[in-house]
Amino acid sequence: MDEPVVDQGYLEQIEKARQYIRTCMTYMYNAPPRMLRFAFASWVGSIKMDSRVVFLRHDPVVDEEYLRQIQKARRALRAHIYTKNCAPILFRLAWNDAGTYDVKTKTGGANGSIRNSELLKRDEYSELEKASHICAIMKIEYPRITYADLIQLAGVVAVEVTGGPEIDFVPGRKDSLACPEEGRIPDANQGVQQKMDTFYRMGLSDHKDIVALSGGLTLGRKEQERQGYDDGALPTPKPVKFDNSFFVELLKAEAEGLLIHPADRVLLEDHNFRHYVELYAKNEDAFFGDYAVSHKKFSELGFTPNSSSEDHKVVERSRTTVLVQRFLPVAAISAAVVVLSYLFEVHRRVK
Repeated sequence: MDEPVVDQGYLEQIEKARQYIRTCMTYMYNAPPRMLRFAFASWVGSIKMDSRVVFLRHDPVVDEEYLRQIQKARRALRAHIYTKNCAPILFRLAWNDAGTYDVKTKTGGANGSIRNSELLKRDEYSELEKASHICAIMKIEYPRITYADLIQLAGVVAVEVTGGPEIDFVPGRKDSLACPEEGRIPDANQGVQQKMDTFYRMGLSDHKDIVALSGGLTLGRKEQERQGYDDGALPTPKPVKFDNSFFVELLKAEAEGLLIHPADRVLLEDHNFRHYVELYAKNEDAFFGDYAVSHKKFSELGFTPNSSSEDHKVVERSRTTVLVQRFLPVAAISAAVVVLSYLFEVHRRVK
């Protein structure tokens, strides 16, 4: 057996493994027994514990097995969100993770750093611990997937399960445990200028993106986040339903002279924003289409999809196309048989 070279790189991996095991034991009820068995098996030589096994790989290889785990995780998340009604907190987890991106410094973004234990100790983010726990359990079941991918996948599925649009998901995000700087995570109680500054810091300056994402944010918004605007205020749409009601209620509140949150009022006062508010209020399909594009853009902040990820996505779509092409002739023949049978029966009865 080769003796390990205990150099600086080795010690760094030991420290990262220590952090990973601590995270597992913190967020998973049944993690300690599993991790102890895992460590024992590794000690006797049954399992080789390296950077890949303890999920410290910084550059995930998006191969066929990785994509299979993505599909399985998507199904598992869909079932969990549906049965536990936890779409809002998973949506907020994904939003807060990607929302740390700074386009100028190229730091932060969708890298899984939201699960940092130091960050979750802060009172304003303590609720995200439950969502982080869900993703940690998924990580045990689907170890190849990075936390960064799992968190954004959970956000995508949360939208879909609650009736929202299907959103393209490209895997391959790298993990990081670097704690985001203070003030990086978006705050639902931000004022007008702070809200705009947050979008601009992330590099989202397009009016369409800002309005579409603002409408989607109601999925993760809590009732108490609008305290002070409850008496005749614009009501927050129920978080279990993703639709265009935010825009409908926004225009209705304006027409009735009701009190509107300042961060929402700016969407009415700026004509560039208002155009999309009115469009989305009238046409939910337009909102869904634009939101799907904006959400994908947001979920990839700080992440540049590599060619293998894009190629795999094209392969999956082409397979679907092939299946459809194979099915259409059969469907056409079946339909023709049904029609001819119906005409024959009508002709027989006439006689």
